[in-house]
Amino acid sequence: MGLHLSRTGLFFCVLALLLALAQPATAAPDRTISINVLLKTPVTSTILADLGTHGRIFDVMYEIKAVVLLAKSSELPVIQALPYVESAGTDAEREGKPIDTVSVTDFTTGLNTWDLDAINVTDFGVGRVTGYDGSGVYVAVLDTGLLDSWRSYFPQERIAAQYATSFQGGGAAAMNLGGESPNKWEHDQNSHGTHVTSTILGYQFGASRINGVAPMATVIPVKVLNQNGSGWSSAIAHGLIYVTNLKLGPLGGAPLVVNMSLGGSSLDPVEQAAIDYAVGHGVIVVASAGNRGNNGMGYPGAYAPVISVAATGWLGEWSAASWWRTLNVPDPSDPSQFYIAPFSSRARTGQDLDVAAPGSWVVGPYQLNSGTGRLSYYYLGGTSMSSPHVAGTVALMLQKNPGLTASAAEGILESSAIPMDSGCRYHPADMVNYCWGPGFDPPTSLEADGSGMVDALGATSLTP
Repeated sequence: MGLHLSRTGLFFCVLALLLALAQPATAAPDRTISINVLLKTPVTSTILADLGTHGRIFDVMYEIKAVVLLAKSSELPVIQALPYVESAGTDAEREGKPIDTVSVTDFTTGLNTWDLDAINVTDFGVGRVTGYDGSGVYVAVLDTGLLDSWRSYFPQERIAAQYATSFQGGGAAAMNLGGESPNKWEHDQNSHGTHVTSTILGYQFGASRINGVAPMATVIPVKVLNQNGSGWSSAIAHGLIYVTNLKLGPLGGAPLVVNMSLGGSSLDPVEQAAIDYAVGHGVIVVASAGNRGNNGMGYPGAYAPVISVAATGWLGEWSAASWWRTLNVPDPSDPSQFYIAPFSSRARTGQDLDVAAPGSWVVGPYQLNSGTGRLSYYYLGGTSMSSPHVAGTVALMLQKNPGLTASAAEGILESSAIPMDSGCRYHPADMVNYCWGPGFDPPTSLEADGSGMVDALGATSLTP
């Protein structure tokens, strides 16, 4: 049956439609967000009081003139226009994705793995090829913290539990997650930070000891990522300030390198200021390049003062059982036997990529549930795995020269790196060619591997 309208009915239908079209669009919800505010001047009580009229003060970082504010989204442009504000923006999200006592004091005589062999820290069947082991150097691992069972993997004396802590970012707090207690660092459910730490220190594997890049360094776990492996740039900034102040205070000026196997799509000015604060006080910062492939690097890795690390793999992977601890990577390392992992972020305009290191099929402790008490080990891939190889190498360099600056360390790493030839590598397990260099995307090898594969022996040899 058809629908028939009178002229009067049609008039009212058209009128209703016109009135509906004249109504303003539904406004976006004015939700509470976390805003990172960088000031032009030092933080004062007057400024804090004024900012407090726009929202709730969540965190203040006096060292870098920064404030984290929980406020309605409509307040952001108002805050940005304040005369004492240098910049203000929403808290940037960051990700780091993929209790028995250990009886030994260190892993310097432990078994060697292919990745340490590849960067010339160890030599298969011989042991360590460098006389440095990281003694006297602190490595702050800004990550997810450590598993409850960390003492089953690492010697207690290698973990600076007295300095370990946890920070909760403003972005998370805006979602009513609240702050974390300081001891949250050793109750991680994610395992990411434990795996990263194992590359630096080595680890216990049953009755065997597995070597690390810097097995006598002292790791300071700082939890800045939550149990899902994600977090916020404000927490990372606070973590950087915290460990820098440790260097200036309780650590007595001891050499300190920071590893950050994490990143996001943009650089937060407050996070940048925290990096500048750390580097300006003698801290060396190492970070992963990101796992975004041709989409470009993540931050803070792409920020120039940070030593950024791409991920390589070895063509010898999976060529025999237990290859990760029984196969020899020929010395000297032949770049034709290594490939750039396809997930490894390429440098794009305005981004700075420094070196590459093993980040494909790296073995380490990894538990799917911290509370089970069952020890387990996993192969993980990602630039999260490549970054600690370089942070550990920097620890060796700092052992030799505790006064080494960030720029000097970066220059030495780049000068001693093993250049990787452009082209393709046929991977026998994947049965595909991984390609980069002229004629491929990206167009230059520099965008894929920086100055080449890190060489720990070469880097320590060049360290004055």
